[in-house]
Amino acid sequence: MSLKDFLQSKVFFKQLIIALVIIIVIVFALLQYLSYATNHGEEIPVPDLRKMTVDKAEETLEAAKLEYVVLDTVDFKADYPAYTIVQQDPLPKVNVKNGRKVYVKVNSAGYAKVSMPDIIQKTYRASLPLLKSAGLEEGKKTYKPYLAKDVVLEVWQNGKKLKAGDKILKASKIDLVLGDGKTGYEEPETEDIIEDRTETE
Repeated sequence: MSLKDFLQSKVFFKQLIIALVIIIVIVFALLQYLSYATNHGEEIPVPDLRKMTVDKAEETLEAAKLEYVVLDTVDFKADYPAYTIVQQDPLPKVNVKNGRKVYVKVNSAGYAKVSMPDIIQKTYRASLPLLKSAGLEEGKKTYKPYLAKDVVLEVWQNGKKLKAGDKILKASKIDLVLGDGKTGYEEPETEDIIEDRTETE
């Protein structure tokens, strides 16, 4: 039988159908195995670990058949207790598979110390960004006689006068003493104004 006759015979079509069926069965079985091996469809929501201690978070994740990895500590956040979880990835309620690692960041024990920036003789407007970049906050403003208006003359924190480079806790409120711009200028008295007008007339 020639090749052409074989390709047109019933035997060839029968064997082709059998081969296709075998391939389909193998592919189906492989997909089923992969689905089982990767726990397809078996997902659980990630618990909300924020404000939990690391020990408490570990217990919670073990119960959910998840793992955790501490990435780092972050700058102290006042609205979170010390040494509790501030950030997590994946986020709460995101569905993941069993055994997934949850990456967390932990709050510091307290505010770190920063250096007081040099803002003496700088304008009030120019001083605010320097305070903010150092992690400090503006406190009370008071004025004292000085030629230039709104120039920083002194800086205080909790009743203590500060100088550039002093170490203070981050997020501290800094009180500013500013110039009032009135030194060297005296308002004329009313009597002097009347006399001047009289002489003019």
